[in-house]
Amino acid sequence: MEDELEYFRIGTSYYKINEKPLISGETTKVLVRWRKETIIEDFGKAFLRDVPKLDGFCCIPNHTNYEQFVNNFYNKYHELPHKPSKIGEIKNSIYFVEHIFGEQKELGLDYLKLLFLRPTQTLPILCLVSQERGTGKSTFIHWLKAIFGHNMTYIKGDSFSSQFNSDWASKTIIAMDEVFFDKKEITERLKYLSTTDKDKVEAKGKDREEIEFFGKFILCSNNEENFIVIDSDEIRFWVRKIRSLKNEDTEFLSKLKKEIPAFLQYLMDREFSRPKTTRMWFSADEIKTKALRKVVWLNNNEIEREMVLCLYEIFDVENYNSLKATPQDLVAIIKKMRSKNFMTNNIRKVLKKKWNLDPSSNSNSYRGFEYTSYGEFIEIDRKGRFYEIPRRLIANIFDEMMM
Repeated sequence: MEDELEYFRIGTSYYKINEKPLISGETTKVLVRWRKETIIEDFGKAFLRDVPKLDGFCCIPNHTNYEQFVNNFYNKYHELPHKPSKIGEIKNSIYFVEHIFGEQKELGLDYLKLLFLRPTQTLPILCLVSQERGTGKSTFIHWLKAIFGHNMTYIKGDSFSSQFNSDWASKTIIAMDEVFFDKKEITERLKYLSTTDKDKVEAKGKDREEIEFFGKFILCSNNEENFIVIDSDEIRFWVRKIRSLKNEDTEFLSKLKKEIPAFLQYLMDREFSRPKTTRMWFSADEIKTKALRKVVWLNNNEIEREMVLCLYEIFDVENYNSLKATPQDLVAIIKKMRSKNFMTNNIRKVLKKKWNLDPSSNSNSYRGFEYTSYGEFIEIDRKGRFYEIPRRLIANIFDEMMM
């Protein structure tokens, strides 16, 4: 006869805890609704008298002092699959954290410590981006999944935009791979969820229900430039560009998994590198990166971006230290080269206010450039109040924001 603790009545429904087999050969516990009639058929009606009766469900995240039952409620949060251990190596784990977080390694360790010890702490939206292959972005996600088990989930972008969110609304970590969100409302929803402590959970065929929300988002993308729309004043995104791993090791994830118990103990023993400074723990300056500035700049500076791309190409073809052009010249060149139409006055604002350039005092003759239908640049005599644009200025902006 099955152990009676495998069955529960939660509210007015019966459930059974099953050991679900996994591809790895291991098993995982799952709570499955079980018909009352089936239990009676298997064990007799008297069996129901001894089935534990609980008032309902709750979701209380705790990784170091986990309780399955809280005040006669069944805790839907899961116990971690690994416990901290003082025995074992962590060299691969530390190497990997340094690879993912680079010069922000200590912040990265703080982030992981917070996920483990303070799962309800609000944290920034971590974005791992790279056009390169073999960077370890997916390995990082799989590693966290091995650490946090059922308390972490993967979802696709279209799942996030769906009204049904019961599969991820009660998780500590919600990871999204191959992200590309081109709608501002998606960004706004992410921002809201990253700082709120309440949300509405909805499943198909069920009424919406308010829950306590403590999820942290991790986004991965091969698109470094515009995987999401981020405003220039946004402080909730931590964007890191990930380089390729120096040596490809097909067993690296397995090595990381073996180190999990010792790594968790390391996180427990390690002191935070800095105190909490904002509601998201880290300050905006601490998590500001070049990768974030690049995304922000490319999303919010379309006119300047197109000007830089065109001028950089001209300088790349023509070996000049500077070139002369009026705003009208640049409007025409951008229209031909990039099929973009901008107002002359907007071009002038970038030249004067952002690049701090002054036009010639009078309408003078100068040697300008024209972009032909053959894709070539030709010099042409013109007259007007031109701006002299230094090659170094364009190269610096291009290197800072495009590389």
